[in-house]
Amino acid sequence: MRCSFALTTLAALASSALGRVYYEETFSSSESIDKFKPSKARDDVGTIKISNGKWYGSEEHAAGLQLVDDARFYAYSAKLKRPFNTKGKDFIVQFTVKYEQDIDCGGAYLKLLPPTFEPEKFDGDTEYEVMFGPDICGSTNRRVHAIINYNNTNNQIDKVIQPRGDQLSHQYTFWVKSDKTFEIRIDNKVQEEGKIENFWKVLPDKQISDPDAKQPEDWVDGPAMIEDPEDEKPEEWVDGPATIPDADAKKPEDWDDDMDGDWEAPMVANPEYKGEWKPRMIKNPEYKGEWTAPLIDNPDYNQDEDLAVFNIGYVGLDLWTVKAGTIFSNILITDDFDYASQFGNTTWAENVEGEIAAKKAIDEAEAKKLEEERKEREAEAEAKKAEDKEEDEKAEKDKKEEDDEAVDELENDDEVAEKRDADELEEDDKLAKDEAEADAEADHVEDKEDIVKEKKDAEDEKAAAKKARDEEKAAKKAAKKLAAEKAKKAAEEAAKKAEEAAAAAAEADDDDEDNADKWDGHDEL
Repeated sequence: MRCSFALTTLAALASSALGRVYYEETFSSSESIDKFKPSKARDDVGTIKISNGKWYGSEEHAAGLQLVDDARFYAYSAKLKRPFNTKGKDFIVQFTVKYEQDIDCGGAYLKLLPPTFEPEKFDGDTEYEVMFGPDICGSTNRRVHAIINYNNTNNQIDKVIQPRGDQLSHQYTFWVKSDKTFEIRIDNKVQEEGKIENFWKVLPDKQISDPDAKQPEDWVDGPAMIEDPEDEKPEEWVDGPATIPDADAKKPEDWDDDMDGDWEAPMVANPEYKGEWKPRMIKNPEYKGEWTAPLIDNPDYNQDEDLAVFNIGYVGLDLWTVKAGTIFSNILITDDFDYASQFGNTTWAENVEGEIAAKKAIDEAEAKKLEEERKEREAEAEAKKAEDKEEDEKAEKDKKEEDDEAVDELENDDEVAEKRDADELEEDDKLAKDEAEADAEADHVEDKEDIVKEKKDAEDEKAAAKKARDEEKAAKKAAKKLAAEKAKKAAEEAAKKAEEAAAAAAEADDDDEDNADKWDGHDEL
């Protein structure tokens, strides 16, 4: 297939009687990348390789030189088949560019260098003959460079031509004609055309204002409009005053002239007032406009046959790019526009629809993949949400069970406490009965007042024990209403109080036993 393309190219070249190709590179050969020599002027030159890219219309014409490394400078050059002096000839430089990486900031232009160029010293300060191609950085800094060297000065075209910034291959063509006119095309469509001297400020103006001309004395350069001298103010026109005293206003009844001064009616807008009258404006019949000196031929202007004449020996890439991936291909330098057109049709135009279809298929596949990943993420999120909900419900259930167990434990504690209280009450009743019997036996004792006092003390201690039990019950009832963790703490505090009350009751019982022993002694006496 590549041989067939080469034969087609040679046949087309042979069909052009006078045209000549000075450089042509389609990168169809793996060795073609070796023709581009890196500069030795700097150590951080980015890597290049041959690549078809991820999408293309024809594999046969897809290969190109691709920039590999992000955020790097690129300085490479290749020698033309033969030097090209464009004097008296048309000059065409044409190539394709594909910003496969979705460009954010990076150049994709070529520099055409003189035969005396030294590849190993190539850098941004190296002199060149022509610089042409797209340069994009951000959404606003975009243009197609068309810089020509004239008298050792680089001159940019006056017009800003917008480049193509999508991810498809686009063909850029700069055609400088032997008659000093030009065309700049993108994808075979003319973007700008005209005379070189009208788009590049390289020659003096053909005509200048006559420095010896003077404005005629009777020249009226203003004003353009004047007041109509025949216009008269209407008799009914009221041009003042703007305000008048309010005729309907009345002096207040409580107004004291001696204290408040002379009363004056407030001012209101004059309903008949029309403002200051001015005559209407008309065109000044003597006005001739701003005077300018007539143009004359510029004595310093001379057509230069060497304008837009270039002496080219090398083609080079001197670029900076933030995100790599740009692909250059189908580079052509010739003096035959018909051949350039045929070459462009074969290598680019006939493959455009196929490339668009391939890019669309990849975009659709990527969109489908992204949609599947989105759905997968949503499914994972829903599963995680359900799992979290299940864990929350389980935790809530476990907590409820713990709370129920705590309440049951408290209720069991209440039952135990109630039984203990019943036993204590029974013990108290027994104690009271014993005390009654003791009282009966103590009737004959002379010191009856001491017995009465001791009985009262025992009753007080009994009341204190009962109060403690009541407080314990109240505390336990309150604990039932609290959370499980607080309920346990309250129960422990209530139990502690109950132990203290029991200790007090036990101490009271000991005192009663001592008293009983004492009265037993009296009986023995």
